[in-house]
Amino acid sequence: MTALTSPATRAIVAPAPVGRRGRRKERLPWGSPLVYFVSLVTIGLMLAPVLYIIIGGFRSNAQITVDPAGWPSPWDIENYLAVLTGSQFWQQVLNSTIAALSTTAGAVVLGLMASYVIARYRFRGRGVLYAVFASGLMFPITVAITPLYIVIRDLGLMNSLAGVILPQIAFALPMTIIILVPFLRAIPDEIQEAAFIDGCGRLSFFWRMVLPLSIPGVITVGILAFIASWNSYLLPLFILNNEATFTLPLGVQAFSSQYSVDTAKVLAFTSLSMLPALAFFSLFERRIVGGLTGAVKG
Repeated sequence: MTALTSPATRAIVAPAPVGRRGRRKERLPWGSPLVYFVSLVTIGLMLAPVLYIIIGGFRSNAQITVDPAGWPSPWDIENYLAVLTGSQFWQQVLNSTIAALSTTAGAVVLGLMASYVIARYRFRGRGVLYAVFASGLMFPITVAITPLYIVIRDLGLMNSLAGVILPQIAFALPMTIIILVPFLRAIPDEIQEAAFIDGCGRLSFFWRMVLPLSIPGVITVGILAFIASWNSYLLPLFILNNEATFTLPLGVQAFSSQYSVDTAKVLAFTSLSMLPALAFFSLFERRIVGGLTGAVKG
């Protein structure tokens, strides 16, 4: 009984401070309202141009000339119908889809194999190899565009999607390896030892254990590679000169030059070209965050 009423015990079981009305005091982190306000303002500034382009496609050129920031009155869908019924837009969508899917497949397959070797094998120079891949993040494609153009030209890949896909895979590999190596390294060695005891070879262990456990990271790098390829502009600008091979970013430029006086139709074409990437990113946003979080923890 004495132990229960000791000062130390009373300090432990002492109730939390209570306000005048009998409610516990809850302190908000300092600056939280300001952080929320700044976040909302930033989101608004980022979404405003996107909404302006989408809504502008429902206006006529006369409405845009009279009131550039006005609301459609009435709403006109002819601009979107004109773009959707044309073959030019769908050909560019097909080209972008082929380039993005091929880049994603190549980056994921090659990056997963390289990451597996770096993460699970012990050999001399492993750290140097990882550093070489990591250093690739410091060299954007704008730095290497001139020698890359010469290499693609000498290989005879000009005006072809292969000339765009192969460099995009190479530039996607550093990010892929940086994300996947922590995932593969976090797999306990006990699992690998138990698999080997049960007669599982290295290749079988890779397919049966490593690949399923690294699915979050694989999805993350796949989404990032797909979006980067879909939005790529500089590389296709240098490699593709034939309009039949244009991807959507180049198609937007060509369309805006061809219909420079038809602002409403250009806005409609632009909004339709960016909607697939926005929808794709919105659907897999949680996958991306989850994969990056797992990579940081690993």
